[in-house]
Amino acid sequence: MAAEVDSKSQSRTERPGDRARWGHSDLAALKIDRSAAPKSRSRRWIAIPVALAAIAAAALWLALTSTPLVTVAYAQRSAEQAVPAAEVLTGSGYVVTADRYISLGVRVPARIVEYLVEEGQSVQQGETLVRLDSRQYEAALSESRAALASARANAELRKRELVRTRELRERSAASDADLDLKRNQVAVSEAEIARLEAQIRRQLVDLEDTVIRAPTSGMILEKLKEVGEIAVPGGFQGSGDLIRMANLEDLRVELDVNESDLGQITLDQPARVIPEAYPERSYDARVVKLYPQINRQKGTLKVEARILTPDSWLRPDMSVRITFLAPAVSSAPDGDRADSGPPTGETPGAVVLVPRAAVRREQGGTFAWVVTQGRARRQPLEIAGPGPGDSLIVTSGLAGGEATVIDEATDLREGQAVEIKR
Repeated sequence: MAAEVDSKSQSRTERPGDRARWGHSDLAALKIDRSAAPKSRSRRWIAIPVALAAIAAAALWLALTSTPLVTVAYAQRSAEQAVPAAEVLTGSGYVVTADRYISLGVRVPARIVEYLVEEGQSVQQGETLVRLDSRQYEAALSESRAALASARANAELRKRELVRTRELRERSAASDADLDLKRNQVAVSEAEIARLEAQIRRQLVDLEDTVIRAPTSGMILEKLKEVGEIAVPGGFQGSGDLIRMANLEDLRVELDVNESDLGQITLDQPARVIPEAYPERSYDARVVKLYPQINRQKGTLKVEARILTPDSWLRPDMSVRITFLAPAVSSAPDGDRADSGPPTGETPGAVVLVPRAAVRREQGGTFAWVVTQGRARRQPLEIAGPGPGDSLIVTSGLAGGEATVIDEATDLREGQAVEIKR
């Protein structure tokens, strides 16, 4: 027993000859291999630039796909050397037509056979819009024409009888009563002919009214009934209407102006109209109507301004912002202008003025960023020189009314989507 304990304790205790028996290979195995450390460090140094490149790519992608908010100013077409008109009042309104909406119904009841137009289609005055079932009116017209032919034949017979009766009366072979009777029969026949002729004229009008035509040029806004329905005249609150259209040749902006601001509005006053749906578009307008009565409940007066050059972008009931302008003032006396003449490079007559902040210059030339349908477009310009105030005179590149970006720090790209600051 004692021998076993001694052997165990001896096994736990280092024997003097053990180190001597360890070889150099065993000692080498206990060393730390540091040859792999530089490789792991090199991998870490490679991963850092890759991560930075990924971050830069993500930032570039965000910059390319984001929609920047830009501030715009509108190029103005003005008389040569004229100072742009100052803004005096701004309001919101709606696009309306001068004739309001035209609702077309029927004068005679009939079944709808065919629509020849669709919503949004432009039509000319006199163009056919709807056809109704005309068979019953054609049959009635044929019947009346036959009755008229019969009445004319009877009238000819009565006239010949009258002639014979008059000859008999001259020979005392007929009485005055017989002569008066024949005269009356001829008069009745002629009256019947006149009645039937009037009836035919009315039936021709009824037959013509089975074809609905455009009373004026314009655009079809809405079809109110379907093919196969019975169209009847009149009705309650326009229930007999078939088509609603509008004349878009004379578009106006209608808005309510507070009583306190009426002193700033006059007839023929210039204005600028900007649609809410297309803030990059601008239209010149003139005040053409001040309604005669104040709205007592709202304390406002209804005002209409005629849009001078409407186009297909404008639609009835569209929301717009309108800015009333003060009259433009010449920047130089007439005598000075007559002596000196137009500046070099300018074209006499109307010119286009653009804000100086919108003009950019690079080695490729002079240009401006123009917002069209919500996207930035690089527009090359030719500048004639300074204009009135903080503007430049443009001889080529702009026609007036374009929305030009005036944010100098904004970096834009061709075709990039942008949003206009309101």
